[in-house]
Amino acid sequence: MPIHELKNNPTMKGQVRLIENVVYSAVDGEAVKMDILAPWSQRYDYLTSESRPLIVFVQGSSWRLPTMGEEIPQLVQFVKAGYIVATVQHRNSLDGHAFPAFLEDVKTAIRYLRTNAAQYSIDPKRVAIWGTSSGANAALLVGLTGDDPRYKTDQYADQSDAVNAVVSCFAPTDVVDTFKNADRVPGSDILQYSLFGRDKSKWDQIKRQMSPLYQVKAGQQYPPFLLMHGDADQVVPYHQMEEMYDVLQQHDVTVEAYRVKGANHERDFWSQRIYDLVKEFLAPVEHPEQEE
Repeated sequence: MPIHELKNNPTMKGQVRLIENVVYSAVDGEAVKMDILAPWSQRYDYLTSESRPLIVFVQGSSWRLPTMGEEIPQLVQFVKAGYIVATVQHRNSLDGHAFPAFLEDVKTAIRYLRTNAAQYSIDPKRVAIWGTSSGANAALLVGLTGDDPRYKTDQYADQSDAVNAVVSCFAPTDVVDTFKNADRVPGSDILQYSLFGRDKSKWDQIKRQMSPLYQVKAGQQYPPFLLMHGDADQVVPYHQMEEMYDVLQQHDVTVEAYRVKGANHERDFWSQRIYDLVKEFLAPVEHPEQEE
């Protein structure tokens, strides 16, 4: 039987590289990291890499320290579809980092990636953010507060932290309601003290500031939003997505929403159809209309 022959892959098409533990910020000596998924061809200077749209992914963590690798196996398909993907961590609220620390960190990560766009073959004009659970809360806030001076640190301050599209999966959109729903969950009080501080009289005010539902302002320009939520969610009630959808529509913001029938929080929410919907939604970011 003869030896079979295969063609080589000189451009390394379809091969994905994982760049681990990229430190994008250091606050009070504490390193904050991201992992980056990029074409394998970037490793080699003799191969040219065209700039690609960027997806910044924020894993849900109850505002604790996100596990960067949670969705990486699924996110690989987005690199094969033509994106750079960065999955970012933020500081842990339980370590004394109250709101808005996590939001400041995610915005800093976006500015870091724009600063280093050439190194990672990123098109800085095509940036989307995608989050799950508390990470989706961060993603929505990023989309609603682009370049807001309240949340902009000195790091990479010459860059924008505004985004071109937002994907939200089972997000807490009303943080007041979220913690009412979780009042019997062990550790809920500790998390609230960590996020909102010791003065309980200020909690409702801070919770509203942290609630995307209350941050949609009249007369503002916002990116398009994709909202998805399971209607059997036992952690973040499904009605929060409906309310967010209604508010965005009332303000003439481009928004799509999907109800995932029978899905709980995280768990059985995920399917290939979810990932395909994200790709379809982000297509305008991948191929923006040319200005005349």
